[in-house]
Amino acid sequence: MPRVTIIETGLIPSRYRARHGTFPEMFARMIHAEDPSIGVDVVSVLGGAQLPDPASLQAILITGSPAGVYDELDWIAPLEDFVRAAYANSTPMVGVCFGHQLIAQAMGGIVRKSDKGWGIGRHVYQVMPGNGVIEDVELAIVCSHQDQVIAAPRDARTILSSPFTEHAGLLYANGATLTVQPHPEFDTDFVHALCELHADHAPESVVAAARASLVEPLDSAKLGRAITRFLIR
Repeated sequence: MPRVTIIETGLIPSRYRARHGTFPEMFARMIHAEDPSIGVDVVSVLGGAQLPDPASLQAILITGSPAGVYDELDWIAPLEDFVRAAYANSTPMVGVCFGHQLIAQAMGGIVRKSDKGWGIGRHVYQVMPGNGVIEDVELAIVCSHQDQVIAAPRDARTILSSPFTEHAGLLYANGATLTVQPHPEFDTDFVHALCELHADHAPESVVAAARASLVEPLDSAKLGRAITRFLIR
């Protein structure tokens, strides 16, 4: 049975967790929508769990997080070492949001808070033709971030982009590493909850636009299928 190891790097606020689940549970639902037979294991670096040898794993998925990849947290440097080892071993690996940024930083890219501020709600991303992973011309996916990959690593090519996020999706030269900034695992109900959370610190106009954007259709399932197929090949 194929298995995906999810590295949990962030927690859903407790008041939303009972209704929406954890980040790993959201990703498990996304993965099982494509193939219910895929097994899922969770390693929570927040709980102090030791990272396994990437060579022993079939596939890796690194979640989002409220943390910044540049924060001085004791688990970030070991996770970067883990990423570089997984990359060298060509273990299939996907990073989403924080995971996208963490992998980019570990591989020599630059991540920081964007001068563009908060990106929340439904954003439309252009897809680089012929990338071999995502076939669509564009994808509408929800996002929730202020940090961005400002400069992509040398070994990565940008396959998703938007006017707000230039490097929204990266495919790496080893052919086994894919990262995306938006969240295919989020449903609209949870993004409405995020808008409530962001109302404390993001501009009111940005939050209002994010809420309004959620009436439009999303391509989350398409990206979720592409990610799952990339991990289990």
